[in-house]
Amino acid sequence: MTLFALPEDQIAVRDMARDFAAERIAPHALDWDARKHFPVDVLREAAALGMGGIAIPEEHGGSGLTRLDAALIFEALATGCPSVSAYLSIHNMAAGMIDRFGSESQRARWLPGLCRMDLLAAYCLTEPGAGSDAASLRTSARRDGDAYVLNGTKQFISGAGAADLYVTMVRTGEPGPRGISTLVVPADAPGLSFGENERKMGWNAQPTRQVNFADCRVPAANRLGEEGIGFRIAMAGLDGGRLNIGACSLGGAQSALDRTLAYLAERRAFGQRLDAFQALQFRLADMATELEAARVMLYAAAASLDRGDPDASQRSAMAKRFATDAGFRVANEALQLHGGYGYLAEYGIEKIVRDLRVHQILEGTNEIMRLIVARGLVRP
Repeated sequence: MTLFALPEDQIAVRDMARDFAAERIAPHALDWDARKHFPVDVLREAAALGMGGIAIPEEHGGSGLTRLDAALIFEALATGCPSVSAYLSIHNMAAGMIDRFGSESQRARWLPGLCRMDLLAAYCLTEPGAGSDAASLRTSARRDGDAYVLNGTKQFISGAGAADLYVTMVRTGEPGPRGISTLVVPADAPGLSFGENERKMGWNAQPTRQVNFADCRVPAANRLGEEGIGFRIAMAGLDGGRLNIGACSLGGAQSALDRTLAYLAERRAFGQRLDAFQALQFRLADMATELEAARVMLYAAAASLDRGDPDASQRSAMAKRFATDAGFRVANEALQLHGGYGYLAEYGIEKIVRDLRVHQILEGTNEIMRLIVARGLVRP
């Protein structure tokens, strides 16, 4: 990446994802939202283009791309539907955890199917009583011979009930982060069950359910890494996940801005086009400026994570906070500029607003992002 421009290969990746979003996602987004339809067939089409395992090495069926490439892809896909793009981000995050922390046999067993999206993945960290304070999770995993026996509940799990593999953080030891391990739980594990599909403000094109473990037996061979490193595994996954969800906010907001520009150009009031009014032009200028500032910050943070910079986690938190806040503000402003039409489902703006609102909460709330940044600034 040069300082202010993307190289041709990354532009080609971005344009491929943008074309796919325009042709296979955007025309159906409102219908999927209304029916709460999870478009697994379209996700597998995306996987056939290399988007099921973006950063996974080619020897395991992935595309071997960078975090910055991934951000470009998810931003582009979100112009079609933020909800669909966000699930693909979560799937990639879970697959990336297996790639980074799994054994060679585990990678060979699961990654090819995940990259093709023959297998769908879910990320299981949050619990009813452990959201921002993830280190206090209580779902337990007791060793019993060559298996673990799991008991507990995970909350707000994207893809639950449809996914084939659940990358799950469990307590195998002492209280706090050092007592947490990571298990890959298959969907057919005895004792695994799911709650009802949640009724949500947005993100309706992907299911969100509780994941329940009642004496659920999982082979010990499904543990990623050693016991006690699960919290580190979870946080490592979230660095990339935060960038990806920020990218989804950028794509959704850009779509809202583009729709607003088209609307104001064709709508007339007081004898002239709406986009001829300077007050509205200034609002459009601010929307575009916020998105561009967020985009530059996000791309820089992704490049930092690719390099393995020591402050990459802090920069990922900054970018996630800034991009998701800016994305929601721009989408909400787009709704306002559409007037009453923005409130109607057929214009697609209110869906973008609903979808982007949760991005300020998930992958770590934006309040927690501020805490991460502050801890990097204020040394004891």
